[in-house]
Amino acid sequence: MKETLVNFLNFSGIAWWIKIFTVDPRCTYYFGPFLTSEEAKTSEAGYLEDLEGEGAQGIKVSIQQCQPVELTIYNDELENSGDQVMVNPIFN
Repeated sequence: MKETLVNFLNFSGIAWWIKIFTVDPRCTYYFGPFLTSEEAKTSEAGYLEDLEGEGAQGIKVSIQQCQPVELTIYNDELENSGDQVMVNPIFN
């Protein structure tokens, strides 16, 4: 039942996601979807630990309602190609 609700919220663009930006490597990662911001916050530490274990540096985290098109965005490639990734934030 919970999975169905999370999938509906994600489809609607109002599910919660953890957005992590790293300077090295220059990437943006999305982890989710989550039913609530509190649930996302509770899961945040595990994702940070994994990225730190892989040597990521300059980590910035935010939790937001959105519907990411891609879960991992290599920012260097985006800057060079001119492509844009669409993220539809519902609430700012």
